[in-house]
Amino acid sequence: MKLADVILLSLAAALIIIGIYEVMTRGIGEAYAVIMLAVICFFAYTLRKRGRKE
Repeated sequence: MKLADVILLSLAAALIIIGIYEVMTRGIGEAYAVIMLAVICFFAYTLRKRGRKE
């Protein structure tokens, strides 16, 4: 796993944790942006991983 992959996966995990906290304290409307950033990071990680296999 390359450094960029580790950073993307770690960032996605951290944003998920922050997003869950924000949902519990403020609600889904305020946490939507954080959750979507986590999803984007995870998708970028999977695209990078899938591109290397082929």
